[in-house]
Amino acid sequence: MGNPMAERRVVTWSATGAVATIMIDNPPHNVINREVRAGLSACLSAVEQDDSVRVLVIAAAGDRFFSPGGDISETPSKVTEEQARALTQEVSDQLLQIDEFPKPTICAVNGIAMGGGFVLAIACDLRVAAENAIFGLPEQKVAVFPGGGGTQRLPRLIGEGRAKELLFTADPIDAHEAHRIGLVNRVVPVGRALCAAQELAARIAEFSSPILRATKVAVHASRTADVAAGLALEVDSFARLTQTEDVQEGYRAFIEKRKPRFQHR
Repeated sequence: MGNPMAERRVVTWSATGAVATIMIDNPPHNVINREVRAGLSACLSAVEQDDSVRVLVIAAAGDRFFSPGGDISETPSKVTEEQARALTQEVSDQLLQIDEFPKPTICAVNGIAMGGGFVLAIACDLRVAAENAIFGLPEQKVAVFPGGGGTQRLPRLIGEGRAKELLFTADPIDAHEAHRIGLVNRVVPVGRALCAAQELAARIAEFSSPILRATKVAVHASRTADVAAGLALEVDSFARLTQTEDVQEGYRAFIEKRKPRFQHR
């Protein structure tokens, strides 16, 4: 019989209906070390390939820590520029994998989400935070450049001025302030973040998967495309997707005054 500790995985995924949940469980604080990054990549690939899954929730075990970020013990006190570049590129690539994940993603945030935990949360499409959630980018306090997409995704999410304040001061904010400035979509009681995120995911998963995916692509295109190019993408997506079975079902359901039964094709 194998050693149960040796077989334990720090990142797992499961599915209920059309909603998958990736769970980070790396006690005591859910630091994002090499093992967690490898587990995340494997789970993301598996969920992407599972056609029965239409929405993804990313969460962390426990109520006190979503994640304080990377494992400092994995970074030697002195690194070469090449070593530093390789590490941050690995982190950046993984967060881009989440950002560009073809299905809608929701992050359930409980407790502390700092540094690497913070940028993981903002790489998702939506965020549901428990009332005890604390967000921050503390890198300035230790003279570390705030990488992982913090300087890129955060301004797009909450505006340049607010993003600069969080980045320059390294001040943490609580869940209600995060909601006020648009960093999180919903705030729920402690212990409810995962359930609330899964409930929201289940609602979204009822809609047509091709339309949801195309909507995400169009919204992301607005980051770099000018308005004319973005509108052209909208026109193309609208026209192309009128040929799906789900669009026809949506029209029929509307006329017949019933709930549509989408086949996600």
